Amino acid sequence: MKPSTCASTTSTAARRSTSSGPNATPRPPSPSSAGRTRDFESPLRDFLSYCRVECGFAPATLSAYATDLRDLWRWLEARGVGGFAALSLDLIAGHLRELDGRGLAISSIARHVATIRVFCRFMESVGTVARNPAELLTQPAGWQTLPGVLSPTQMLVLLAAPKPTDALYLRDRALLELLYAGGLRASEVASLDCDRLHLNLGVARVLGKGSRERIVPIGKPALDASRAYLSGLRPALGRSDRPTNRLLLSRSGGPITRIVVWQVVTRQAHRAGLHHVHPHTLRHSFATHLLAGGADLRVVQELLGHSNIKTTQIYTHVDAGRLKQVIQKYHPRG
Repeated sequence: MKPSTCASTTSTAARRSTSSGPNATPRPPSPSSAGRTRDFESPLRDFLSYCRVECGFAPATLSAYATDLRDLWRWLEARGVGGFAALSLDLIAGHLRELDGRGLAISSIARHVATIRVFCRFMESVGTVARNPAELLTQPAGWQTLPGVLSPTQMLVLLAAPKPTDALYLRDRALLELLYAGGLRASEVASLDCDRLHLNLGVARVLGKGSRERIVPIGKPALDASRAYLSGLRPALGRSDRPTNRLLLSRSGGPITRIVVWQVVTRQAHRAGLHHVHPHTLRHSFATHLLAGGADLRVVQELLGHSNIKTTQIYTHVDAGRLKQVIQKYHPRG
């Protein structure tokens, strides 16, 4: 019997880590030579292979699972635990307390919980453990923190931060505009192909988490910035010896990575005098500004590519002013 966890766990675990290839199963961790034992390595390899082959999870999801379970492996090994089969609820709780003591964000700890839950269900299904040790471990839905957002004025300042004198001005401007116009993730804008951005139609076909495709409308400022980049800079960046269909290229002519996206956003935010801004801040701002303008929550869910509307509902807490206006307008005692 295989664990029925494929579709339900993709969104919570895909994050943070990078992968060595689109079809590669991330290698199990090697915290130390003593820790590379079959009792740790075999369950982890089987789990990652199952997620890749049976569930078809994205490389980022597989790498994220490996990263979290590497953390658990090290922690267990340091306490003399011989393998994952000896995992218990008390040990899991101790590991989560240690993560909290390290100062990890609440959302990061919640993602560790999601990884451990699905891994333990897998081990039970294949007989590695007689009973799921994480059976009573609930996903802490209330552990989310409100995302940071920029005001519309701050967003305009950020979008205007790239200077025409910058060598990669046209690329960086197009990158920022696309992130905000479509609410794209860093990995999504980095992997966007030229033939997936339809300038005449004003839409982009975005490949999101779990290789799910969605159609995202792109506004005129982002389309204009993309046209300027495609005609004015991309031909100069491209290399005939290693052609690529990716839209955004690096100085060396190769596709940019999500790390480069992060670096561009933080650098331009610093130039604009804005702090604690990263690519997801633009995505948060995109959703919040739409809801503030009266967009339906279901529409925003589709645009963001959220499989569960609960993920989108966090933005209703961010725009308290919008909620107040609704009460004042519709409640008889508002």
